[in-house]
Amino acid sequence: MPNIIRLVIAFALLGSAVALFVFGHWGWGILLVLLTILVVVTFFYNENMLIAQFYLRKENMERAAQWLGNIRNYERQLFKGQHGYYFLLIGLIESRTAPLKSEKHFKKALSLGLGMSHNTAMAYLSLAGIAMAKRNKREATRFLQDAKRADTNKLLAEQIKTMKDQMSLMDRTQTRFR
Repeated sequence: MPNIIRLVIAFALLGSAVALFVFGHWGWGILLVLLTILVVVTFFYNENMLIAQFYLRKENMERAAQWLGNIRNYERQLFKGQHGYYFLLIGLIESRTAPLKSEKHFKKALSLGLGMSHNTAMAYLSLAGIAMAKRNKREATRFLQDAKRADTNKLLAEQIKTMKDQMSLMDRTQTRFR
């Protein structure tokens, strides 16, 4: 459902709630206010993306992809601040099946912008892993530095350290086989 329609529904529900309050039907008015809040929340947080994030946490990638597939036109259905998160979720799902193909989704998510610093760090960390898989150490190092810079709350510090250790192992294996 387009966001404009959600706003129209929210204003109609709010108007109905005010009318019910005026006529003395407090119970029904409170119920409509709660429904209005629910509709407004779905304006800022798309329900398909919320359910897809739930299935991602449960590691059920098929169901998460199915819910993200319900978003046909992300520019019309999503609030502008969610465009980056849409591509981040697609990249995370695709990275499980085809990691090298998910690179474009992570870059698109970063170009559209992510509101939270740890999500930006996660996208950079995923790009670093893809660069390591391609044996591109310079790019992987740059992405790791960007991830470390973006991870202000140190939520991904352990993963960044592990990735750096793997990169040093990659150097040793390359010199051993030469």
